[in-house]
Amino acid sequence: MHRLTRPLAYLAITGVAVAAFLVIRGYGDQLVAAPSAAPRPGAASLRVSPDTLFHVLLALVAVIVIARVTGMLLRRFGQPPVIGEVLAGIMLGPSLLGRIAPGTAQFLFPPETVPLIGMLSQIGIILYMFLVGLRVDLGQLRGRASVSVAVSHASIVLPLLLGATLALWLYPRFSSSDVSFTSFALFIGVSMSVTAFPVLARILAERDMTTTQLGAIALACAAVDDVTSLCLLAFLIGTVRSAPGDVLTTIGLTAGFILVMAFAIRPVARLLRMARDERGELTQGMFLLVCVGLLLSALATERIGIHALFGAFLWGTLIPRDSKLAQDLIARLEDVVVVLLLPSFFAFTGMRTEIGLLGSEHLLACALIIAVASLGKFGGSALAARATGLGGRQAMALGILMNTRGLMELIVLNVGLELGVVSPTLFTMLVIMAVVTTVATTPILDRLR
Repeated sequence: MHRLTRPLAYLAITGVAVAAFLVIRGYGDQLVAAPSAAPRPGAASLRVSPDTLFHVLLALVAVIVIARVTGMLLRRFGQPPVIGEVLAGIMLGPSLLGRIAPGTAQFLFPPETVPLIGMLSQIGIILYMFLVGLRVDLGQLRGRASVSVAVSHASIVLPLLLGATLALWLYPRFSSSDVSFTSFALFIGVSMSVTAFPVLARILAERDMTTTQLGAIALACAAVDDVTSLCLLAFLIGTVRSAPGDVLTTIGLTAGFILVMAFAIRPVARLLRMARDERGELTQGMFLLVCVGLLLSALATERIGIHALFGAFLWGTLIPRDSKLAQDLIARLEDVVVVLLLPSFFAFTGMRTEIGLLGSEHLLACALIIAVASLGKFGGSALAARATGLGGRQAMALGILMNTRGLMELIVLNVGLELGVVSPTLFTMLVIMAVVTTVATTPILDRLR
């Protein structure tokens, strides 16, 4: 009897509620509302139609699944998963899906969803750069500072100069009068000098090389490389975005921001670390403060004119890599960023990469870009390593590792395309260079070992 009481009571309450609503509706249908008011300016733009949201969610599902499957397949061939994720983004773009099944591509990525996916990708990259900053450990320079600094700077200076030299040939063919040669040459040089610290770290970890002499030097060099390359990129962005008379102001504000972060904000990061150690866990309040600091740092550098990712990266470097706070933040953020948000960046990059733009006349330029990038990065690193006392085989292996570009390169290239420094055609060739140089790393390294 007791078992029947509850269902009957539930049905009675539901029936009374439905009857009461029908009575209310009967009275409400006799009422007359006021005429509809004109929409406020900008109100319509705040609404996202259910159809748009459906396509954004569908696109994210497709990108996440295909990126993960492609990454797993390529991992069997010794390639880092990021290569599969990059290729997945390209395959879903106009280069493959848009060519063989344009209707499907239009359904997955209608034009109104592209800005939303682009915004998601920007948030993902800002969080990713914060994670990169958390992992950078400049303490690795202790005991090997001379080798690391020499190799990292040689691996930046030589490709930067070679890239600027190549720009003399590329500029009249793939640029326009809207872009100054200085900005163009500086960007080509920076794109040639990038090393992907996270991808390199994963390659070393998978081969149990992190604790070896070569692995430690490579990680230290890549850390210095990333910091230096990001500083160069910030300088480039400030130069392009600012009027000629405002460049010095932008540089001054950037230097001031770095000083404020180093001397005024670092103690805040230290207090957060101490609070986490005292509590024994990362509380929601601490996580809130870290996120607010991250957003404010990104906001400040975006306002200065050197891109939000620089502020996110710098905020991450203030938190010691070996602290419990850094480990907890990585544990909380990494899966969400890598699994959910970064695929949107690969999809956005894929939409911008149009291999169909390249004809037979572009093959020479593409080959030159790959050759100059590889020669500058490998040659500069290997020669500097050899000059500082490393053996020939170790010096060559270090040069190969420093030629790893991966996701960091794509971030730099997307910034260049957003700034209008590079055309879609040149952007596509540089993306191909990033993929080829990263793919070549693991088989050549395994052969040398």
